[in-house]
Amino acid sequence: MRNLYLLLMLLVCINFANAGVFIQQQLPEAKKVSSARYSVFVFDVYDATFYTVSGKAEVKPPFALQLTYLRNFKGKGIADRSAEEMRDYQGIDEVTLAGWHSQMRNIFPDVIKGDSITGLYPDKTKCRFYKNNVLIGYVNDEKFCNAFFDIWFGENTSAPKLRTELLTPQKATSKASE
Repeated sequence: MRNLYLLLMLLVCINFANAGVFIQQQLPEAKKVSSARYSVFVFDVYDATFYTVSGKAEVKPPFALQLTYLRNFKGKGIADRSAEEMRDYQGIDEVTLAGWHSQMRNIFPDVIKGDSITGLYPDKTKCRFYKNNVLIGYVNDEKFCNAFFDIWFGENTSAPKLRTELLTPQKATSKASE
């Protein structure tokens, strides 16, 4: 049992080390800007890490946001929550939102503790999504990409503490609770 535990810990460490390499492959010259833990009440949900080519906290393409999940979630739940955030905090109309929701339900898979989903916004025309560094889907719609990343970076986000943490360059991981 102890050997199994050590093997799992090694795999987690390798996955975290590979995260930076993966981002570098997708966005050459990308630098980590910040990390923050998102929690709801006493439940840790995910660790978010923000990367930009400039190394500055600029929310303009190209950039990447990686969420490493600390709990298990269904892909449908991730898509549903993302659509709710877009509607409730950004005022996206229901017709547009219905189409985007369908796309997200097709893209986002179930995740288990330790999995990561990376949103990559390489230019203003598209965004791509990866689960554990494997492409799972993309959307070629600037309006969608802006609305999606505004879930974390928009002024009307439901998680202002997390936004502040992500937009504050730092060296150590911190915790943002909502």
